Amino acid sequence: MNAPELRLSQLSHGGGCGCKLAPAVLRELLHGQPAGQMFPQLLVGNETADDAAVWQIDDETAVIATTDFFVPMVDDPHAFGRIAAANAISDIYAMGGRPIMALAILGMPIDRLPAETIRQVLQGGQSICAEAGIPVAGGHSIDSVEPIYGLAVIGLVHPGKMRRNADARVGDSLILTKGLGVGHYSSAIKKGALDEAGIAEMIASTTLLNRIGVELADDPAVHAITDVTGFGILGHGLEVARASNAKLMIEARALPRLSRADELAQAGFVTGASMRNWAAYGHEVTLPEGCPDWQRALLCDPQTSGGLLVSVAPEEADAWVQRIRDGGYPLASIVGRVEEGSGVTIV
Repeated sequence: MNAPELRLSQLSHGGGCGCKLAPAVLRELLHGQPAGQMFPQLLVGNETADDAAVWQIDDETAVIATTDFFVPMVDDPHAFGRIAAANAISDIYAMGGRPIMALAILGMPIDRLPAETIRQVLQGGQSICAEAGIPVAGGHSIDSVEPIYGLAVIGLVHPGKMRRNADARVGDSLILTKGLGVGHYSSAIKKGALDEAGIAEMIASTTLLNRIGVELADDPAVHAITDVTGFGILGHGLEVARASNAKLMIEARALPRLSRADELAQAGFVTGASMRNWAAYGHEVTLPEGCPDWQRALLCDPQTSGGLLVSVAPEEADAWVQRIRDGGYPLASIVGRVEEGSGVTIV
């Protein structure tokens, strides 16, 4: 009798952006690292935990550089490649830029996975890059204990259209372009508890490119953009709040969710990353009295290839929500506002 075929998710200790280092651990590791301010052309470094680095070439052009990779959150290798590629390219869109090329990052247990499986991962990533209109121009591969795939992506942006996470203004409305709950879905997948419809819903969301970021950056009324990934809506909201010296007020009931997010959270399909996230930044968050544990887990839930969190002038918010929905993001919603103060408050 042949041994049962290994599922990709069985080979990984985490899944998607849920395998990111916890925010507190990352801050500790980066403490004391040289700051980028000594390089005047470096418009964005790691000072505000933004989505990508930006280097100004001249008055018309800046280069955006990012890298992102992780272990599988789904068992379909082609889908894994597509999700990882979309997640990496998202950082370029979150800065308001257009991607121009990518390099593949590949680590695979070559003695445990057939070559065809690995080939499908690469083909999946290539297919998303084709949708974004960019080549995979090279890359690097290693023999690894766990399957790892992602991209280093290069993009371009006009310096005046670059959008940071540090420029949210008091009074702005906050828009989230995709539904939350990816980590809950991936937890259920890992435990074999999510049906095909649920898997398809999650893959559809995580492979939807955040190309709307380019249009958002064309509008001076859009002040700040970031993408919501491994630290959850609370963690990435806190990055905006800290960088902008402001407070984010987020309405829990207004947050868009994947259709089974609440159900799965209440059933206990919660990633370890969600708990690590809360331990790292919970002291900066104000929750409503009596907030149930499952709802807190949803707020901390690590998103892989999640939506864009957009800070926009309030008089333009409704029009932008409609425009984003018309652009192919049906769950886009106004989820809160920017106020004076610090941290994140959930209403």
